[in-house]
Amino acid sequence: MHRLPGCAARLAIREWADLRVAIDTGGTFTDCVYLAEGRLQVVKVFSTPADPSLAVLDALARIGAAKDLDVRHGTTVGANTMLERTGARVAFVTTAGFEDTIAIGRQTRSRLYDWFAPLPVCLAPRELRFGVPERVTSEGEILRSPTGEELAALVDQVRASGAEAVAISLLFSFANPETELRVEAALRVLGVPVSTSHRVLPEFREYERASTTVVNAYLAPRMERYLNHLVERVTAQHAARQVDVMQSSGGIISPRIAAGQPVRTVLSGPAGGVVGACKVARWAGFERIIGFDMGGTSTDVFLADTAAGGAQLTRESVVAGVPIGVPMLDIHTAGAGGGSITCFDAGGMLRVGPESAGAEPGPICFGRGTRPTVTDANFLLGRLDPETFLGGGVRLDRQQTEEIMREQKGSLATVEEFAAGILRVVETQMEKAIRVISIERGHDPRQCTLVAFGGGGPLHACSLARALRIPRVLVPAMPGALSAVGILLADAVRDYSRTVMLPGDAIGSLEDGFMELEQLGAAEFAAEGLEGRAQRTVDMRYRRQGYELNVSYDMEAPTRAIEAFHRVHLQRYGFCDAGRPVEIVNLRLRMIAPAEPYAPPRKDPVPGDGSAARYAEREVFFDGNFLPTRLYRRHLLVPGDVIPGPAMITEYTAATVLPPGCTAEVDGFENLILALTERERK
Repeated sequence: MHRLPGCAARLAIREWADLRVAIDTGGTFTDCVYLAEGRLQVVKVFSTPADPSLAVLDALARIGAAKDLDVRHGTTVGANTMLERTGARVAFVTTAGFEDTIAIGRQTRSRLYDWFAPLPVCLAPRELRFGVPERVTSEGEILRSPTGEELAALVDQVRASGAEAVAISLLFSFANPETELRVEAALRVLGVPVSTSHRVLPEFREYERASTTVVNAYLAPRMERYLNHLVERVTAQHAARQVDVMQSSGGIISPRIAAGQPVRTVLSGPAGGVVGACKVARWAGFERIIGFDMGGTSTDVFLADTAAGGAQLTRESVVAGVPIGVPMLDIHTAGAGGGSITCFDAGGMLRVGPESAGAEPGPICFGRGTRPTVTDANFLLGRLDPETFLGGGVRLDRQQTEEIMREQKGSLATVEEFAAGILRVVETQMEKAIRVISIERGHDPRQCTLVAFGGGGPLHACSLARALRIPRVLVPAMPGALSAVGILLADAVRDYSRTVMLPGDAIGSLEDGFMELEQLGAAEFAAEGLEGRAQRTVDMRYRRQGYELNVSYDMEAPTRAIEAFHRVHLQRYGFCDAGRPVEIVNLRLRMIAPAEPYAPPRKDPVPGDGSAARYAEREVFFDGNFLPTRLYRRHLLVPGDVIPGPAMITEYTAATVLPPGCTAEVDGFENLILALTERERK
């Protein structure tokens, strides 16, 4: 196992009591963040893809965690299982006659005119789809129940299929789950995980509900084994009191819930980055932000308003080609990260990603890779300092990197031209991703602040800001571990929903429905020793529309929800019709148990030039030329320091590149505020 020294290693290692630790497993590195002596500390270790728990245990050992430990974990097990297609063999059980709906999907096609487009992804093959003779009306009335003999025959069929997990999604089970519960009870004798749609997603739209339930069953065996293994080892070696998991909606859940509903953890790590970026931006006084998280395997971008609660939730996510309907933070992912592998296609075009070198073998400059990556390109162009990279814990091999990249540069004249081309391609991909979540949704990036984090975000932030005319960039402290910071500071959250399908004039009679959801949430919180508050929202639409908008619901003034719906519809689609009847589709309740409050210390800025932090001058490649560039150690910068480009600011978790025409100022929270000159923004 590889070890990195890091900040934590410079502290006197001791046994911490009553310690809360957040660990985010990434494609290349595993980040561990904890609060010590009033300040956030970080340690990074290489990820161990074959067994992610090894890196978690290594990180805990590095900080000397010993007893009374609370661990919060952002895991990539669910996402990797979806991407690698290594999940369970799932039996799909539904109402007889509807077995193939999971494969047929929706009428809409993303590649409508492509005759050679592949079939939609289906995690339940034809031989594993089974029908139950039952019927329930949309109002929940049972018209036909399966007999005991029919259920016994179903059990025999599923057993003979060799299924490793079962997903049950009967028509209208969200209105009445009685039959689904009977089928579940019958199939429990098989001894495999059983997922039911009325628990996973009790909402209408049979395809999305079925797809989400199948994904849950597909992930359940692997996630359950991983979490049980992790909890046992952390408890045995570090006397942990609890090991919680980050979910895709930005809240913490227990390992019991995560193991039972792993579909809620697919975007576990990126969700931590959203929470962390929103908190840092709020402390620094920025409201409208674009988050830019560049990690080892991908780049995640999102839009958020910190004054209005942060990033939006979506219930229409598609992960690895499969629709998922549970709440997730609205994150757009591009297959462009530091470890993204580059190549030339059959037409001679330079391609970057989505394949990644990951932690094993990693980029060439780490000493074991054999294919050029974005990290290698940055290294050859002088944008990574081999003396300070990850605190000096990883030796970067320039000779080997240059030799291999020269061999694979194709028809390009020089290896520097090859490296510069890699950066242009990857930055174009990341720029496109930001346009998707901003310009294409009617938001002007020039009115936002770009929050750049992840190991590679600060390297490319100024180039993206210039391309999109974003006036400023915020690079938080510990940018390479901000996802772990968000996990550490996140609230405990549970989401509940119910489809009601009521006319708009029933807006004042929703109290009973919300009270049932709130009682369920309060009971689950109490079972885990939590107390929380409830947030109520409703999904609404104009009558006969096929899509909904989510708005807040106030018991004291329920009609405000209808007014809010018209406003949001106008903002989203450019029109509204206050005279048109509306429908109440879903009730949604979010239970929140706030985390322990934390606010970083703030210092008054004193004007300075950062000269005490300057330690070297190197040649760095900018816009076709190598330019003399000053290098600064970030931990020696103080609030008020202003640094003009060209410059590079190095730290343990990342490096920030300042091209000519860009300046960096250290604010009172030790964030770097990067600004482009007026000329650079044009």
